[in-house]
Amino acid sequence: MKQKRHSPEQVIRKLAEGEKLLNRGEDIGEVCRQLEITESTWHRWRNQYGGMKANDAKKLKELEKENTQLKRIVANQALDIDMLRHIAEGKF
Repeated sequence: MKQKRHSPEQVIRKLAEGEKLLNRGEDIGEVCRQLEITESTWHRWRNQYGGMKANDAKKLKELEKENTQLKRIVANQALDIDMLRHIAEGKF
């Protein structure tokens, strides 16, 4: 089965639609079938995006991406510092 990636806006929209269906009395399994997601995805999305607006979710994703890039930069700098330390000690 091909794995789909949903944008934060799509996730928020599907959560809102799912909440409407749940309020009408449908069970969680039927709601997930209509939204074409698994129950575990539903619960994960509710934990991550519950109560967010679409622009808040988009901003969160952008911040997570920036955080990943900054962590990569720091890791590269740590490797450079370690390499320079070994060179300065003559351990090359």
